[in-house]
Amino acid sequence: MTMSPIEAELLRNAMSSVADEMYIALMKSAYSTNIKERRDHSTAFFDAHGRVVVQGESMPLHLASMLGLVEVVLEKFGQNGVFPGDMFLSNDPYVGRGSHLPDVAIAAPVFKDGRLVMFVCNIAHHADIGGMSPGSMAGGMTEIYQEGLRIPPIRLFKDGKLIQDVMDMILLNVRVPEERLGDYNAQIASNQLGLRRCNALIEKWGEDRISAGCDAIVNAVARRTRAGIAELNDGIYRFEDVVDDDGLSRTDIKIKVAITVAGEEIKFDFDGTDPQVEGNNNVTMAGLQASCLYCLKVLLDPDCPQNHGMLDPVTIEAPEGSIVNASFPAASAARAQTGQRIVDVILGALAPAYPEKIIAAGTGANTSAAFFGRSRAGKYYVYLETLGGGAGGRSYKDGTDGVQVHMTNTSNLPIEALETEYPLMIERYELVEDSGGAGKFRGGLGLRRDYRPLDHKTTFSGQGERFVNQPWGIFGGKPGGTGRFAVLSDNGEENRLANKPSALRVGPDGIISVITAGAGGFGNPSERSQDNLQMDCESGKISRENLIKDYPQFDPD
Repeated sequence: MTMSPIEAELLRNAMSSVADEMYIALMKSAYSTNIKERRDHSTAFFDAHGRVVVQGESMPLHLASMLGLVEVVLEKFGQNGVFPGDMFLSNDPYVGRGSHLPDVAIAAPVFKDGRLVMFVCNIAHHADIGGMSPGSMAGGMTEIYQEGLRIPPIRLFKDGKLIQDVMDMILLNVRVPEERLGDYNAQIASNQLGLRRCNALIEKWGEDRISAGCDAIVNAVARRTRAGIAELNDGIYRFEDVVDDDGLSRTDIKIKVAITVAGEEIKFDFDGTDPQVEGNNNVTMAGLQASCLYCLKVLLDPDCPQNHGMLDPVTIEAPEGSIVNASFPAASAARAQTGQRIVDVILGALAPAYPEKIIAAGTGANTSAAFFGRSRAGKYYVYLETLGGGAGGRSYKDGTDGVQVHMTNTSNLPIEALETEYPLMIERYELVEDSGGAGKFRGGLGLRRDYRPLDHKTTFSGQGERFVNQPWGIFGGKPGGTGRFAVLSDNGEENRLANKPSALRVGPDGIISVITAGAGGFGNPSERSQDNLQMDCESGKISRENLIKDYPQFDPD
């Protein structure tokens, strides 16, 4: 059976609406702030062959954690071993083809008259998955066994009923199990909603037309991706950049790419990239795929849906055992830090081909802060958040201040939500003056957030990048400011911490300060307009001293 383009688009929009409804249901049902407020979750549809057909427009990096999930389920159980009422969950980067352990995916098959038609799936970042450090994201972890509970693709539901032994085993291995259970129940409810909506779609469209439609949707995305690549000038484009460190012994870890464009096809070759590291910045192939596909989407066709069709004209090569294609049992909890740098090198390489679309380097990190403790009321908590920074200057506009960039599309948690749920007080929350690189269009500013534990000692762990190597400017723009972690005493002394601190105990007499990197500027600073300079001066985003230093046309009077 074939399907017309109009019918395929109608079906895709129907599936997208269901994926969005599943996304909202998960968000509104979740217990943790990381999901219900920061929206660190995604939803997707797969066809009966395990291909992603529709992904909700949420977290690009989550494509990595889901891309191979259903394929692995089908490889392990076979289509004849999957039944109505099943649900499967997994989080492992190696046997489950995910990207890191805190991202737990749950998939449910959809049947019609005993025939497997598709799968609905969601994924959520759990604030803790066990392991040696609260939050499961701290630096200093050297193998995946230390990072938390590894879950291969296994059944969570059979015949529509929860397998309680599996859930008991998971909850036994995590901190604050009540909150984790609430988040798992939200994921289950989201899939159950998706199953009901999918059954209605099948009743309306018919199972054969649904299957034909899935093929048509994937093929349409493949054609759109090929058409976008064809607009690039053929050639080889190169760039390299570095990750600050791995939290242990390695610094300035090189990521190198050569991008070959030939007609409708593109090849990403990461030969020359440094070997995988002892710390947990390693990326598996799934994360590398997601990073490359993200760049293609935003540059070639931002409105193009995300699915398996994007892979059709793309070849990705990377040395096995490198930091961008790590081998078991490499630690990968902080894979987003390296994923952001993969995006930086791809955008840097393609700048000559797309000068009007490429932005300067942004904050280049998924700066994370994790807190664990026991409140005065005796209640344990784990709080994990990631903070935004600057987005790079563009060919037509300044970079955005204080946002998540590229792969990590989550929000900054409002102070009111944080202080309501956790025994932490935010003493300072602001944009960082002078952290945006100078340019015709300046880079966005980083953030500063200062936390004081209330009536207890908290255990703090963090993950920072662009704390040493500045985010680069482009086409004459200047680099942005770096970030840092520090502990402040009440007498004003600042003790700077490592870039990836682990299990630091801080009491009410100390303040944990998290400062994120800004972003690079775009274009020669001497071309910045007087109106923009006046706004910079009045807003306080750039100090008068730096305005005078970086912008010769600025009139301080």
